[in-house]
Amino acid sequence: MTERDIAAVEASRRVGGVRQADEAGPPSAITIVSGGVSVNVNNHGGCWTSFLTTELRALAQRLRASGLSARRASCSGGDVLFDLGAPATWGSALTGVSAAYLIEPDLRASILSPERLPDLVDTAVHAGVRRLVLLSALTADSDSHPLHPGDQAVRRSGVSWTILRPTWFAQNFSEDFWRPGILAGTLAAPTGDGRTPFVDAEDIADVAASALTDDRHGGAVYDLTGPRALSFGEATGLIGRATGCVVRHADVDPEVFVERQVAYGVPAEVARLLTELLTDVRSGSAEAVTDGVQRALGRPPASFEQFVARSATAGAWN
Repeated sequence: MTERDIAAVEASRRVGGVRQADEAGPPSAITIVSGGVSVNVNNHGGCWTSFLTTELRALAQRLRASGLSARRASCSGGDVLFDLGAPATWGSALTGVSAAYLIEPDLRASILSPERLPDLVDTAVHAGVRRLVLLSALTADSDSHPLHPGDQAVRRSGVSWTILRPTWFAQNFSEDFWRPGILAGTLAAPTGDGRTPFVDAEDIADVAASALTDDRHGGAVYDLTGPRALSFGEATGLIGRATGCVVRHADVDPEVFVERQVAYGVPAEVARLLTELLTDVRSGSAEAVTDGVQRALGRPPASFEQFVARSATAGAWN
């Protein structure tokens, strides 16, 4: 969402898997199992759309570049049918898979049906998956977070696991969620002058690819951020300078923001959770910069300026 208004950055997730012939060593073939590549945000109230698809595509490209064949399992448009909302489809998608990339695509489902990701973990382990990589959230340690059950299920799975916990994706500004606000010249969000270190989805893809194919990441939890915290005003200003357009951030009262989301058709419980995530930025509790990318990859994360330059060159805001 954008001025529609928000990205389900820390809460909505997808599902992916790696197919491998042998339990040890790197996989010989890859299956990215996505629960919502073709999901419509207006119908699902906060599911990931294109920017997480971008991360999954980047992940597939990295795996193919390593000489691995790849197939995709999806609710539509994939090589293998997979629907996170239909457990009957899970078995065939997980057949022969020994390493799985797990993501919850639907924020509302994570609130109303928090057991489905743990159920998928159980199914994957029983199917023979021996390595789990979970895309979670920075605050998922809290018992009240909708991704907490999945986080705990992965930790207790009895197989090798790695957890990736990104902050807000930089791609929110260049793709579905906030892009319309950027193009309109005003991005409204209840963040005040709070700052957060937006992370590039390309870095998440690099970490995920490494975690899926390298045993050294077993038992690791990587909090993934960019190298510097920025306010929404600073972020929109950088985009404006790169595009030659006037782009600004407009602060919004949190309650007004919730009302707008509900008016746009977002379920009330989803609107409230998204607003809470944004008000964490306002309060300063989302400002911390971490070393997760450096620890996982041995290099620093991409800066927001690098993301903006790359996106502007690609015509993201044309």
